[in-house]
Amino acid sequence: MTDRIARLREASLRAVPTLSAERAALITAFHGMDAAGEVSAPVRRALAFRHLMEHKALWVGEGELIVGERGPSPMAVPTYPEICLHSLEDLDQLDSREKVCYKVDDSVREIYRREIIPFWKGKSLRERLFERMEPEWLEAYSAGVFTEFMEQRSPGHTVLGEKIYRRGFRELIDETRQRRAELGADESLQATPRRQELRAMEIAAEALVHYAERNARYLDELAIGEGDDRRRSELLQMAAVCRKVPAAAPESFREALQYYWFVHLGVITELNPWDAFSPGRLDQHLLPFYERDLERGELTRESARELLQAFWIKFNNQPAPPKVGVTAQESGTHTDFALINLGGVKEDGGDAVNVLSFLLLEVIEELRILQPSSMIQLSRRNTDPFLQHALEIVRTGFGQPSIFNADAIVQELLCQGKTLEDARRGGASGCVEAGAFGREAYFLTGYFNLPKLLELALHDGVDPLTGRRIGSRTGAAAELGTFEELLTAYATQLQHFADIKIRGNNTIEGLWAGELPAPFLSLLIDDCLARGRDYHDGGARYNTSYIQGVGLGSITDSLAALKYHVYDRETLGLAEFVEILRDDFANHEEFRTELVEATPKYGNDDDYADELARRVFELYHSAIDGRPNTRGGCHRINLLPTTCHIYFGSKIGALPDGRRVAEPLSEGISPVQGRDRCGPTAVICSTAKLDQVRTGGTLLNQKFTPQVLNSAGALRKLGQLVRTYFRMDGHHIQFNVVDAETLRRAQREPENHRDLIVRVAGYSDYFNELSRELQDEIIRRTEQDFG
Repeated sequence: MTDRIARLREASLRAVPTLSAERAALITAFHGMDAAGEVSAPVRRALAFRHLMEHKALWVGEGELIVGERGPSPMAVPTYPEICLHSLEDLDQLDSREKVCYKVDDSVREIYRREIIPFWKGKSLRERLFERMEPEWLEAYSAGVFTEFMEQRSPGHTVLGEKIYRRGFRELIDETRQRRAELGADESLQATPRRQELRAMEIAAEALVHYAERNARYLDELAIGEGDDRRRSELLQMAAVCRKVPAAAPESFREALQYYWFVHLGVITELNPWDAFSPGRLDQHLLPFYERDLERGELTRESARELLQAFWIKFNNQPAPPKVGVTAQESGTHTDFALINLGGVKEDGGDAVNVLSFLLLEVIEELRILQPSSMIQLSRRNTDPFLQHALEIVRTGFGQPSIFNADAIVQELLCQGKTLEDARRGGASGCVEAGAFGREAYFLTGYFNLPKLLELALHDGVDPLTGRRIGSRTGAAAELGTFEELLTAYATQLQHFADIKIRGNNTIEGLWAGELPAPFLSLLIDDCLARGRDYHDGGARYNTSYIQGVGLGSITDSLAALKYHVYDRETLGLAEFVEILRDDFANHEEFRTELVEATPKYGNDDDYADELARRVFELYHSAIDGRPNTRGGCHRINLLPTTCHIYFGSKIGALPDGRRVAEPLSEGISPVQGRDRCGPTAVICSTAKLDQVRTGGTLLNQKFTPQVLNSAGALRKLGQLVRTYFRMDGHHIQFNVVDAETLRRAQREPENHRDLIVRVAGYSDYFNELSRELQDEIIRRTEQDFG
């Protein structure tokens, strides 16, 4: 990398995440104005966005090529008090906690004490959301049956399509005006809210153009005082770019990157849509500009690489906003889950891998920073050199890129009703969630604790940790005389809580649509502008609500243990087994050893266990898939945990698979940690028995030691493993390449392993930043071999 990029990278890595009160103070000041309450909700939000973009501090770092920060400086993290109001105690905890810390200085505390807390207390969406939830929802949430993403984040794992690379914001502004004019004097119930939404989009679009112009003027000022001729020329060129985009469509590689970055900042300043916003198919979007600039002689491969590296570092400067309570436990990371998609297929189904796909892989390998996260979409149409290049990076132990099945994603989106063209333009965002990029509002609504439902079924709907009845009456353990009766009790609990979760989702979605619309984001996603409807209110072409199942391996192995020991071998009764669980296997260590070592386990290509995984999958799918949401779309399932398998484990007693009280659950669709003992091919055979095409995404983690992958032959075998899994319609696979002893040394000597990066779930993180429970869980994952 160039000296410039080395300096920018080092500055980004050394910067400490710091809580900024800038956005909170600006949004509070705006809402204190008399005009804030005299307009419709969309227009009020657009005016608030304009106020933010007019007054937020500008930042241009030394040597930067892409301008704009979320906060007043790199790693300065804003808060969103209209969504989640942090208390002074929260601020103290964020500042002092050992992991995922955000430094909070006294001036921020004072602004919160004097201005922000007094104004927003009782008004934040989070407070109003919990007030609206029915008692059954609150009980289930408290018990760890499910979580709720939208109690602190705005909806969606949003991904951009190709719109901004073809249209400038002046053109979008003209369209909002034209569509309002078409409504004329119509004052019908349908026309009035459309008119208000279109006016809000116009205001929001003008606000981003004005923000770019502010940056252009600031760059001009910096150029006047710059003594270095080369840097002065760069600053003036950057100013010219900011005057061009986003007002007009980009015509150069540099303009396209800066345009996207302004849009990115706009989205994450307006709200915090599951922390992030993503550019999606970056190699596809940028290729025309790259080729055009090369032909004109305005760009070289090396200058393009430097621009991309500078662009990458901008992502790394944006930690996720701080979380509190359960949300901090389900997603304990600074990572904001922006995900770059590379490769896959074109709209016509052809191979989409191009020269930029390889150049971007080089950027990922050389920079080796956590954000943005990266993945390749691998299709049967893609050649092996593309896959092998990605695996060479994986082999270094970086945890990136993850690998997705492009052909399966297309099939998944087709199953959800997308057109073939829109499906091929799509991909995955966040951890693994599939969507139609630029055309879909797909909301992640929360995690669902699959093993907890078994615990409730074994106790007739009573949570043994609290003694409170929160589930359905399905009979005492002694009454469940057959395995099918037990499975029916489990299915009844699952359906009961799925109903509660979905009723809550629909209430929450309505609250967001009515109270906190997103007119700026709505500009970017088809067909919000054409319909004059907000992204939060069904304006997008497709509208999906995902519920994420967690602990598939744990529930499968637990059911297998009950079936094997209670119903098939009849070595003990179910009531006796439940008593052993209540005592956390005290005085039953020999039996626990048998459960762990000599009982069928998911992940070993053993149909006895794998069939139960398939049955749980079908029950979960049946309880949720296709059920309507408030936006004209429906609910779907996916299977991933982020770090929620740690939190959910803390809410469950001992399980029949031998897991002790409060230990983590399995993650994604991976087997229980350490229980897959027949090699990686057995794992993919087990997981492929699930009909993953009927999901919106599944997550599979595998771990190899560096020694196993230290030859070209071994890397080819790894590629064959991936290809085989994808021929079986697997959705996703990712790899940790590190041995357990290295991880244990890092626990003992963290100061000597500050740069150790591991793959956690759908993201990578520094091992030292993980909780001890999560570190131990990663250590316990099976180290695979091709032997």
